[in-house]
Amino acid sequence: MGWKTLDDMDLNGKRVLVRVDINVPVVDGVVTDATRIQRIVPSVRDILSAGGKPILLAHFGRPGGERRENLSLKQLIPTLEAAFGTEVLFAADCVGTEADLAAEALKPGQVLLLENTRFHAAETKNDADLAAGMAKLGDIYCNDAFSAAHRAHSSTEAIARLLPACAGRLMQAELEALEGALGAPKRPVTAVVGGAKVSTKLELLGNLIDKVEYLVIGGGMANTFLVAKGLNVGKSLAETAMKDTAAEILAKAETSGCTIVLPTDVVVAEKFEANAPHQVLPADQCPEDGMILDAGPDSVSAITEIFGKSQTLIWNGPLGAFEIEPFDAATNAAALKAAALTRSGQLVSVAGGGDTVAALNASGAAKDFSYISTAGGAFLEWMEGKTLPGVAALEGQA
Repeated sequence: MGWKTLDDMDLNGKRVLVRVDINVPVVDGVVTDATRIQRIVPSVRDILSAGGKPILLAHFGRPGGERRENLSLKQLIPTLEAAFGTEVLFAADCVGTEADLAAEALKPGQVLLLENTRFHAAETKNDADLAAGMAKLGDIYCNDAFSAAHRAHSSTEAIARLLPACAGRLMQAELEALEGALGAPKRPVTAVVGGAKVSTKLELLGNLIDKVEYLVIGGGMANTFLVAKGLNVGKSLAETAMKDTAAEILAKAETSGCTIVLPTDVVVAEKFEANAPHQVLPADQCPEDGMILDAGPDSVSAITEIFGKSQTLIWNGPLGAFEIEPFDAATNAAALKAAALTRSGQLVSVAGGGDTVAALNASGAAKDFSYISTAGGAFLEWMEGKTLPGVAALEGQA
């Protein structure tokens, strides 16, 4: 671990600039899902209990460097106060005189929320002057926004080099979970990678082949691999132009000691709609007018058997068209098996990505996974083996 946490910092009496992700959905000025706000509560409360004064830095939406009142963070104050159980003050800018005065006036037990960092066009350019203006407001910088760590912005990268810096509780949990899953995992390691297109996950597949014992490929991606093996997939979603690339991945896996697991049986329908008439067929018998919409029961049995002999599981993407019944069956069954193994202490399970989180929530399995990342792009880039600027800036502080 090359970065500091809140436990390594003397917070008493210090103003702590906390970069958070509170980019939550709002309808008519009311927060409709406060999950992201709830996840920053541990950091804010720990800073307050240690005598520190939290000052929140955050972006909201994509204002494009312009002040837009419908994207003001001020509308989040009631939800933030309810979550923190304390008063949240507001400054109408994240730099400048008003922000300076608000930071100076902050009292113990209060939280200060600064206005949307992206009201400044310089934010997304990682501008040093903007970062310096933010840094003036605090004594310590704490990054608790892993979901924004793949962006080199003024509030995520440049500022971390201007103040003593550390990871917040959410960032810490995310980094520890990912390090445990890919950095120094308990083996064997299995990765599940699903979704529509091979082309969007080439770097991910290439990185995982060298790091896992089993690579389960599902969703529309699996169809492209079936095509690469010479199978007919009818009208199924498949990137036929990527079949040579898929074949190269299969060949690389053979030399790397990684077993790629593809469906051996599939659920086929003629229409992509809920409860469409369907049948289970061997993967090599998809009819010309058929669409593969899910992995079949034999495939699920093979996958869950692999889970049973694994110690670490990384999951990104569903095994089928999980949004509509009954084509969510494979994803649900595999997820529930992974959840049961995790619950019994046999498996460390880490999952992330929008569709993945939705699918695991729908199956009821999410609550038993070791860690569910809501970071989206940052989670995927970490799995691809890329350096995340927001994390690298913290590592430079250790």
